[in-house]
Amino acid sequence: MVSLSTMIVLAAAITWLFSTTLQRQAIQDGEKVANSFVTLGVQSTINDQLRTFWTDPKSVPPVVQIELDKLGSANHVAVLHGLTLYTTDGEALYYQGGDVSAAPAPDAALMEAATNSSQPVSELVQNDGESSLAVYVPVVYGDSYAGAVGVAVIELPWEATEQFVQKAVITASAVLVVILLLAWLLLYRTVHRASRRLQEQADENERLALHDALTGLPNRRLLNDRLERAIAAAQRTTKPLALMVLDVDRFKEVNDTLGHDRGDALLIQIAERIQGVLRDADTVARLGGDEFAVLAPVVGSMLDAERLARRIHGVFNEPFVVGDLVLHVEASLGVAVLPNHADNGTELMQRADTAMYGAKTSHVGVLVYTPGEDGNSTDRLVLLGDLRNALGTQQLSIHYQPKVDLGTGHAVGMEALLRWAHPTRGNIPPNDFIPLAERTGLIHGLTRYVLEMVMNQMAEWDRIETDFAHLPVAVNLSARNLLEPSFADYVEDMLASHQIEPERLELEVTESALIEDPVRSHEMLHKLAGLGVTLAVDDFGTGYTSMAQLEAMPLTTLKIDRSFVVRLANDPGGATLVKAMVDLAHEFGLEVVAEGVEDEVVTQRLRELGCDVGQGFLWSRPVSSLALPEVLFQLSFRRSQANVPVY
Repeated sequence: MVSLSTMIVLAAAITWLFSTTLQRQAIQDGEKVANSFVTLGVQSTINDQLRTFWTDPKSVPPVVQIELDKLGSANHVAVLHGLTLYTTDGEALYYQGGDVSAAPAPDAALMEAATNSSQPVSELVQNDGESSLAVYVPVVYGDSYAGAVGVAVIELPWEATEQFVQKAVITASAVLVVILLLAWLLLYRTVHRASRRLQEQADENERLALHDALTGLPNRRLLNDRLERAIAAAQRTTKPLALMVLDVDRFKEVNDTLGHDRGDALLIQIAERIQGVLRDADTVARLGGDEFAVLAPVVGSMLDAERLARRIHGVFNEPFVVGDLVLHVEASLGVAVLPNHADNGTELMQRADTAMYGAKTSHVGVLVYTPGEDGNSTDRLVLLGDLRNALGTQQLSIHYQPKVDLGTGHAVGMEALLRWAHPTRGNIPPNDFIPLAERTGLIHGLTRYVLEMVMNQMAEWDRIETDFAHLPVAVNLSARNLLEPSFADYVEDMLASHQIEPERLELEVTESALIEDPVRSHEMLHKLAGLGVTLAVDDFGTGYTSMAQLEAMPLTTLKIDRSFVVRLANDPGGATLVKAMVDLAHEFGLEVVAEGVEDEVVTQRLRELGCDVGQGFLWSRPVSSLALPEVLFQLSFRRSQANVPVY
């Protein structure tokens, strides 16, 4: 910013320049006056009447003195202080009001300058305390220029001019000072405002870099910084600290149904409630979306950390009022403690996140990290990365296992099962990677990938007109797929683009998936049923589905879990349970499929209990699409060679 001292220096410089210019102009004006006097008065008089004045001054009659005195009298030029005529050698020829012998000697340098340049030159002189402007004017002899023959020194009064210049400078300086002062004040105000805005913007940018724009809470970056500081302090004092990760359950449903504005309003209220139950030293941060973290830099023990977590979880007991709506919201909260569970910030965050997912899966609200249940070990994380990379490659393939009518031996359908041939680990069982995909959200892409591969294969069977193309194919869904609002639209688009009849696609959902979020799951099932696809409940008997829930679902098939089927061979009680399931399913108009059938004894018992369809190793292991025609042919051949059902 321009300082006041700079403005003062600028004002002084401008004043000096103005004063110098004004004085120079006054001197130039004086030189013009003197030159005019000499040209019109002295020079014309001498040229016309006194030609011998310059060539032979001693022979000039006394009339010269008279004429020059008249010329310099007050009647002619009232402003003259003196008139002196000199030859070019400096000899005085005329001295106004006195004898030439009393004439002062001229300034040799000014004389030379005037005669050489043929232009007036001047200097300021002091005579008896008065200032005068002495102008040396070259005198030209004759009408044609033949060089100066002498010099006339005209003394003009300077006191009045000097006073005028001083007054003008003072007036101009005052005006200039006022203008510059006003300009400085305006500039200062403008620069000050701009500087303040820039500083405020810089402060805001710094705040936004470290805080969440919606809630005003610290963001992940600031949390990590405070976490590292807290860890350093905890290691010095050997006192434990706790980190908690909180995720709002079903928040996506709020955004999808009520809109993002109300979702944002809900997040702001959640942030305020959490802050209200924390200590001054604690930090609550928003990690993104509906996920928050709480850092408690000092806790007495894991029990104290859990108590704090439950106090935080308690803020969700009261409903939230968003606009004109009253929302009952739940949350899952995971707790990890240093040094018990980790010795650095990255691991501590990972452990708290793992505990949070455990709380969400088990519906317990708050869960303290347990090392034995860590689903985010290094090996699993590597496996998850490999699974992401495997999507769209030949590592993943679909195998098909036939379903057989227990009464006729006909193949009445097949189930599509995903297989992963890892390039270094070999074949990885689905139970090792499917749960991992469900926990991380990768299951959405994985399910769509399976559906696309299956429909591509069904379209290919239609194209080559295989005799089993009409058989429906079942695809397993995850609970997360049922909570995805656009999933039914995706299935509809896939059926249309591949020209697959909807009834040829069966979607299987586990019983546990149906009860995880029954309202949204039932809504999605009805959307899928509306497309014309058939729906089956898988692994029945392992969950807690009530009769009313089962009746309300648009299901077509019930699949009995293999754990009940294998008991039929040597456990009479197992037959009672299976019989109850079969009768219940038939009561609701559902077809019953028994999974895990591996021998003829179990098959016979299933037939006796009224089971409709069997699936298991007795007929075929899951096989590739290339091997499937041969498997189905063998089933058909075996059926044609016997008058009894094929096992």
